[in-house]
Amino acid sequence: MTERQMASTERSLRIQADDDLKSMFVGTVMRKIKSRTWKKQRYFRLQEDCMTIWYKSKKAGNAHSTFSVGDVEAVREGHQSEVLLSIADEFPPDRCFTLVFRGRRGNLDLVAESAGEAQSWIKGIRKLIDNLENMGQREKLDQWICDWFKKADKNRDGQMNFKEVRNLLKMMNVDMNEHHALRLFTMADKSQSGTLEDDEFVLFYKMLTQREDVLRVFQEYSADGQKLTLQDLKDFLQEEQLHKDGVQQYALKLIEHYEPSDTAKILQAMTFDGFLMYLSSSEGSIFNPTMVDLYQDMTQPLCHYFISSSHNTYLLEDQIRGHSSVEGYIRALKRGCRCVEVDCWDGPNGEPIVYHGHTFTSKIFFKDVVNVLGNYAFKASQYPVILSIENHCSVEQQKVMAQHLTQILGDKLLKSPLDGKIPNVLPSPEDLKGKILLKGKKMGGLENSMNGVVDPSMGEVSEEEETAEINDDHHRNDSVRHRLKKSKQRLSKELSDCVVYCKSVHFSSFKHSQIHSKFYEISSFTESKARKHIREAGSEFVLHNTRQLSRVYPSGLRTDSSNFNPQDMWNAGCQIVALNFQTAGVEMDLNDGLFSQNGHCGYILKPTFMRNTDERFDPENPQNRDGYNPLSLSVQVISGQQLPKVNIKEGSIIDPLVRVEIHGVSLDQAKQETRYIDNNGFNPVWHDMLQFTIHVPELALVRFVVEDYDKTSKNDFVGQFTLPFLCMQPGYRHIHLLSKDGTSIPPSSLFVHVRITKLT
Repeated sequence: MTERQMASTERSLRIQADDDLKSMFVGTVMRKIKSRTWKKQRYFRLQEDCMTIWYKSKKAGNAHSTFSVGDVEAVREGHQSEVLLSIADEFPPDRCFTLVFRGRRGNLDLVAESAGEAQSWIKGIRKLIDNLENMGQREKLDQWICDWFKKADKNRDGQMNFKEVRNLLKMMNVDMNEHHALRLFTMADKSQSGTLEDDEFVLFYKMLTQREDVLRVFQEYSADGQKLTLQDLKDFLQEEQLHKDGVQQYALKLIEHYEPSDTAKILQAMTFDGFLMYLSSSEGSIFNPTMVDLYQDMTQPLCHYFISSSHNTYLLEDQIRGHSSVEGYIRALKRGCRCVEVDCWDGPNGEPIVYHGHTFTSKIFFKDVVNVLGNYAFKASQYPVILSIENHCSVEQQKVMAQHLTQILGDKLLKSPLDGKIPNVLPSPEDLKGKILLKGKKMGGLENSMNGVVDPSMGEVSEEEETAEINDDHHRNDSVRHRLKKSKQRLSKELSDCVVYCKSVHFSSFKHSQIHSKFYEISSFTESKARKHIREAGSEFVLHNTRQLSRVYPSGLRTDSSNFNPQDMWNAGCQIVALNFQTAGVEMDLNDGLFSQNGHCGYILKPTFMRNTDERFDPENPQNRDGYNPLSLSVQVISGQQLPKVNIKEGSIIDPLVRVEIHGVSLDQAKQETRYIDNNGFNPVWHDMLQFTIHVPELALVRFVVEDYDKTSKNDFVGQFTLPFLCMQPGYRHIHLLSKDGTSIPPSSLFVHVRITKLT
């Protein structure tokens, strides 16, 4: 038995002997809660695979549902969701818990019959999540194979006949002729019993997934076709993967880490299995692993960074009738978002509320949002969070807001300049670690508040921001016209004092800003206004953003919570580009792609030419800048592996194509596609070459999209992966695809060859 099998068996036995998991295997009746009035009993049970939780209604006959432990991101104990808080008077916290799923899927709120049963499930699921996270790559693959076996073994006899295998192939997106399938089946059926059992099925799967594309590369560098010697592996790493320094050490590390054969390790060699493991790992990924962790200088002024930002964070759906929820804040903050938004209005009993004003969206209390901010602001990143307040409250309720902010957040809320000094530039993310900054209106300037002099007339500020957005977008709807009135709004000194480095001001012109603006002032632009400025004065916008912060938010016409393209705004150096995080699509893919580097910390250092006040970078004419060095990008799309089905109709198999998109300055915007492959989502092979010229590599993002080709209608989305151009690794690489929601869909991947060269 290999070390790997021993470790896997040991882990499996340890799991099965666990008391919490034993009670989960037996099953438990719990209440599933959707609201104060929707509370229904369900029977929950952990399946034998220790990966699937099965549940059904006590009444609904055979109908049941399942979900995978791998889909669960976290378990919250007690009344830690709005739904469970709403029934807190009915069920004690020690019987309540919430399962939080990855992506945009809703939470599952549960109430157990006893505190002991709740603890068994809370601790049990946490152990299973922990076990999954500690699984090696091989174990995950074995688990995946085992899952398929269970799905296909319809009569549950632990064996698979040829008919079940044919059905399995369809489920796995494989269109294979019967003769070839029967040949593989017979070869795998070592016992000649006419059925496949455990190890025989694994053998069948391995024959099915034989990677001819990788084998070809392996054999090209292997002197004997059986193994890569240390020298062979070094040649491959230098010639294909373009490794330069410490190649011998790196090659030995790869052998030690990925080679399953102890004999090969002793010989300092790598077998094909080890080579495939390396290419499928994070080191063989297209994303440079050294850039996944924090690697950028975090001591520059705040305005020198792109900041991951959310618009109307409280909304989970559309802008008119959508559900407002503190979950919106939890989800955004856990994704590394560093600027969240609240729309505050006067609420009942003197308590300010948050909702999208003059619409039918539901309402939540401001204090609940502040509580969530206090609990979740620094779970994903230690760098500062900006709370952008759109304030429609009376002076009385503004005082309550200030009170909640001060009492709930305590030292986390920044209430005065660092070290009690007024600098002439914004502090850095490093300086502001662990701090929450308020963005909003302020009476007078930072200088006035420091020496305690504030003119009482400064208590009146003009109410602008998003009240003007509908006018900007030429909207003439009577139901919202009253929002357009420019009004004077009274500001409470208490709330004003909470604003330090992010004072909201109306933008007049770049010339006015250059003469009069202070470094701590920030202006907000609708997407259409921002585009107009970029078109008419792109380099001035870039220059403006070297000195102070700018926020761009979606048009008021986007009532469906759709998003604009954030790339256009990043091209002008705008830092706070606020998107509807709840809406999946290319725009959020770009946002996730940009912020997937630098430790997912929510701050990305802008290129030097966007931080230097002496440079004049124009995103519309990038070739005029100093240090202009365009690059050529060649991507050979070789193959795809186990692409997910998009059509659940039985027998439906996808016709995949791959599109590579470049998002960057206008000159770099480009897309190219491979041809589509008929009926093969399992192991399609293209070997298609796509080529691009990149004029501003520092701003470019590369998006790989797989679609199911349809000649009569729009292609269906299958999966995607987006990353910054500068984070790409050259050579033979795997791209691990993500779902529409941005969650991983293992083992779906693309295999590509990447070359980046200077244009001469």
